[in-house]
Amino acid sequence: MQLPKPDDRILTRKDAIVARLREALGPGAVIERPAELLAYECDALSAYRCPPLAVVLPSTTEEVAAALRVCAEEGAPVVPRGAGTSLAGGSMPTSDAVVIGVSRLTKVLEISTADRLVRVETGRTNLSVTGAVEGQGFFYAPDPSSQLACAIAGNIAMNSGGAHCLKYGVTTNNLLGVKMVLMDGSIVELDATGETGALDLLSLVCGSEGQLGIVTEATLRILPKPEGAGPVLIGFDSAETAGACVAGIIKAGVLPVAIEFMDAPCIRACEAHAKAGYPDCAALLIVEVEGAPAEIAHQLGLIREIAERHDPVAFREAAGPEEAARIWLGRKSAFGAMGQLGDYICLDGTIPVTELPRVLTRIGELSESYGLGCANVFHAGDGNMHPLIMFDANAPGGLEKAEAMGADILNLCVEVGGCLTGEHGVGIEKRDLMESQFAAEDLEAQMQVKDVFDPEWLLNPAKVFPLALSEARRLRARPAA
Repeated sequence: MQLPKPDDRILTRKDAIVARLREALGPGAVIERPAELLAYECDALSAYRCPPLAVVLPSTTEEVAAALRVCAEEGAPVVPRGAGTSLAGGSMPTSDAVVIGVSRLTKVLEISTADRLVRVETGRTNLSVTGAVEGQGFFYAPDPSSQLACAIAGNIAMNSGGAHCLKYGVTTNNLLGVKMVLMDGSIVELDATGETGALDLLSLVCGSEGQLGIVTEATLRILPKPEGAGPVLIGFDSAETAGACVAGIIKAGVLPVAIEFMDAPCIRACEAHAKAGYPDCAALLIVEVEGAPAEIAHQLGLIREIAERHDPVAFREAAGPEEAARIWLGRKSAFGAMGQLGDYICLDGTIPVTELPRVLTRIGELSESYGLGCANVFHAGDGNMHPLIMFDANAPGGLEKAEAMGADILNLCVEVGGCLTGEHGVGIEKRDLMESQFAAEDLEAQMQVKDVFDPEWLLNPAKVFPLALSEARRLRARPAA
């Protein structure tokens, strides 16, 4: 993966830039020692690393604005950072960049159950948002697998989803407003209640991957807890049959709160790790429905009827809360469990649900032709796939081989009518595949939007857009000396 050449003008001014940042925010907010910078050299896409110029950890929106003003005046690139759980290299820095993290912005600013909203600073973790309101009978719906650690800032940047997004939607469907600091240090507030005909800038910001500004506060929709929920395990003798069952459930108009898919390698790894009681089969679906007891029973009856058309080898309803928790424990542990088997890269492509059988077959063929193992675990209800490609990081060319297979899978997603990402974002991982999904005119329109918010192209460099295009834009804004 190629990174842009650092700007020597910035590197030679490191001491002056750090001194200005310390003056603006205080010495306790600035990190510059090489050993301490190592914690910020990558995110969860740890195959690529680059220590930043410095790291700033503001405690208020005003301090974020002060840091951005210094960087803008110095011409220093800025990499916004939430909790660093990105699987696409979304917060990996360049050597001439200042990382601005939001980990100290953790306050709950407002809770209004009457208006069904909570306003928080964006360094707060996803799961702790629910923790702040669950005592009043509410919850925050988006639930990425990293929700214990991931920050709301990163959720907004990548438009994260989770297992329950089939019913409740992803971050953009649950985001009501933001406070954001632009690259020049100005502070803006955006919400979803603009005048008729106004630009929907809130939706533009959600999923913008730190290209437009740093979101420091978010107003989020909260929902009343459902009366009850019931997951069911359904096992099949082939991945293709499981995919056909998913398509059947969606086609029938049943709306579970979640449909999760796991194939044999993932099932075995999760069972060894979490001991959730999973059957030994080729593919497994976890389907969860919710509501009143009668509603749950009705929905599960329909799901059983649909599943039986596909000859399941196992069908087990959770007998109670403890068994339901064990079912989800295995799925939530999937990525960690697979990591015990060796190195892997986790993809994030999205396809039409009706294409699941075809795509799963083709992934199996690619796995065989590349000679690399591939486990599948994903949000099947909305076609958001997460193939895990296994490889040996110590073997010469191992990572490059895995990335080539990953590119073939992601291009396949686009070919069947899907897209390159559902919730992990583009980052550095998929930036050079963007031309397979978007025409040159489409990419130009997207870059013109960034021109408006970040005219000097200082925010989150080398991400989202093909490197050659973003570098040309950056040089046009700031010509080399």
